[in-house]
Amino acid sequence: MRRRTQARRVPRTPRPLPESLGDAFSTSDARAAGASHGRLRAKDLERPFHGARLRLPIEGPDDEDEDPRTSRWELDRRAEKRRARALSTVMTLGTFFAGRTAAVLQCAAIDPGPELVVGVFAPTRAPRHAGVRSVQVPLDAAFLRMHDGLRMTSPASTWAMLARELTVRELVIVGDSFVRIPRNAKGRLQPDRQVATIEQLERATGSCRRIGVAKLREALPLIRVGSASPLETDFRLDAMAGGLPEPELDVEIRDAGGALLGISEVVYRPQRLAVEIDGDHHRTSRAQWNRDIDKYTSYAAAGWEVIRLTSTHIRGDRARAVALVRAALRRRGGVE
Repeated sequence: MRRRTQARRVPRTPRPLPESLGDAFSTSDARAAGASHGRLRAKDLERPFHGARLRLPIEGPDDEDEDPRTSRWELDRRAEKRRARALSTVMTLGTFFAGRTAAVLQCAAIDPGPELVVGVFAPTRAPRHAGVRSVQVPLDAAFLRMHDGLRMTSPASTWAMLARELTVRELVIVGDSFVRIPRNAKGRLQPDRQVATIEQLERATGSCRRIGVAKLREALPLIRVGSASPLETDFRLDAMAGGLPEPELDVEIRDAGGALLGISEVVYRPQRLAVEIDGDHHRTSRAQWNRDIDKYTSYAAAGWEVIRLTSTHIRGDRARAVALVRAALRRRGGVE
C-alpha cells in the first residue's frame, strides 16, 4: 500500500502591519489599526515589555553600524533608544526617563545598566514593569525635556541625580561628555549640538538638597569642554594628578600660513606637543590609518611632536601614559 506523502508546510509570511504604527507601538494601537492577536504574536515582532511591540530590524549590512569609528557608547545609545521607544508606547502620563537611561539617550559615556530607568514626580507612585527600574523624584530635583521624541530629565538634572550612584571620576566623565562640542564629518565644531554647559551643571548641583552633593562639588571643577571620550578624560585627570600642566583640548593644529594640519585631542601648545588617544578604529580602519600617517607627517614638518596613547597606556596596573608625556614635555622644555 502506497504511503501518502505529506506536503511540506511553507512558513506563512506575516501580513504587513500599517506603516503608521512605526517601529515601536503598543498592542492597543495595533489592534485599533486592525491587527489581530495572532499577528501581534508573529516572529517578526519583539515583545520587550508587556503591551509593547518592536519590529525586528531588517537583516542586511548596515554601513553606519559597521563603521569602525562608531563608538561602543553610540551603539549602546542606539540599543537603549530602541528599547525606550518601545516602553514609551505603554508609559502612563507623568512618567519620564531618568538616571542612566536618560544619560545614555542624551549621549553620555556611561553604561546603560540592565533595566530602563523611569521616573515620576513625588508623591505619584512609581510604575512597575518587568525590565524597568522606577524612581520617585522630588519635584525640585529635575527639569524635563523632550529628546528624540522621548520625555526625560534634562542633561544637567540627569547628571546631578546620578551622584547617588557614580564615583567622582565617573561624574567627571559623564560631565565631559555632556559639555563637549561635537564636530561634524568635516571637522567643524557644532555648538548647537552641545548637550549641556558647565554653568547648567553648576545650577543643577545647587537647585535642591541632593544625595551625593559633595561628589558633585568635587567633580564640577574637573569638568572641561573638549574631551571626546572617557579614555581622554581618564588621561587628563591622571595627568593633572601627576602634576603635569593642564593641556588644551580638541585643538586645531595649523601651520605658519594658517592651513589646517589636523585636530588633536590633547595639546601642550608652548611645547608643540600633541597627545593622541587612539581607539581601536585607528588600528582597524585602513582609511583612518592613512589619514593618521599624513597628519603626523605634516605635524613633524611643522615642528610638532606626537605622543600616541592607547587604553593600555592609560589604564591598568602598568599604566605609563603620564610618564611618557612627562618625558616628552621634559625633552621640549615643558617641565623640570
